[in-house]
Amino acid sequence: MDTFLKSARCFLQITRLIPAAALIPAALPSPISCIRQNGCTRDDIVVGTADCQTKALAMSKDIYQNLDQLGQQTALPQTPEEAQLEAVPNPHTDVDYLARFVAPEFTSLCPVTGQPDFAHLVIDYCPGPHLVESKSLKLYLSAFRNHGAFHEDCTVAIAKRLVATISPKWLRITGYWYPRGGIPIDVFYQTGLPPEHVHVPETGVQPYRGRG
Repeated sequence: MDTFLKSARCFLQITRLIPAAALIPAALPSPISCIRQNGCTRDDIVVGTADCQTKALAMSKDIYQNLDQLGQQTALPQTPEEAQLEAVPNPHTDVDYLARFVAPEFTSLCPVTGQPDFAHLVIDYCPGPHLVESKSLKLYLSAFRNHGAFHEDCTVAIAKRLVATISPKWLRITGYWYPRGGIPIDVFYQTGLPPEHVHVPETGVQPYRGRG
């Protein structure tokens, strides 16, 4: 116990002699700037290797250099047609796997009354040569906020746009729409059967039950 107390006193005396600023690490570059400027991989940034700032890996540059929206101030598109969906190369084309996006607060407008519609969307896909860039997907989905279309139209249109953009091996979209006129509408669409051995979990969204 005495040894511990002596060590603690020594530590406190030493830290009093060191300026506070010296104890605070210098600001680290953002992952996106590191990738764009130095070609670092995601693993370099997560692990924090010493040569993160000097690596210039061609794969990382190829993935990120042609994106127009990621890391930039981007205005919200006024229509889904105006929105720019962007794709990046799939870094693991040698295996089949599933990626999922969930949009629990998707909104659009009724094309007849102009009243807002709300949905919980679940998008699952097995990537082919490309992945969809997530910020561009967020902006695309947000562009439906002032778009008038029926539930079925919105749900299937999103799936078709994604298929046209990234050519996935398989895609499924599930739209759980909140009730209007007392009737909830759930819309299900998929491009076919998923690749064998790919785990496709349940969406985790319960059917609408009201108060029953």
